[in-house]
Amino acid sequence: MNGPHASVRVVLPYHLRNLARVGDEVHLEVAGPVTVRAVLDAIEARFPMLQGAIRDYETLQRRPFLRFFACEEDLSHEGMDVALPAAVVEGREPLLIIGAIAGG
Repeated sequence: MNGPHASVRVVLPYHLRNLARVGDEVHLEVAGPVTVRAVLDAIEARFPMLQGAIRDYETLQRRPFLRFFACEEDLSHEGMDVALPAAVVEGREPLLIIGAIAGG
């Protein structure tokens, strides 16, 4: 990857925090362009037990009941390679991975 490293903050939902045995927020070093894909790659490299929990093993697409938010914007349907907002890249705001709620 090209470019400097960014220290990105990520907030995980309870079940993923529990699985990874971490607190509310994790700090990750992400090299190159800071995208959702780059952050997820960094999460899975640091916490291998989360592989397949956030995105599908084969397609690497987001799991249906997880959503990505940054700076009050829903990024869940944006491309995985769209650059994250500057506030996230600079560590001022976290990337939120949130478990969606379904019901009927």
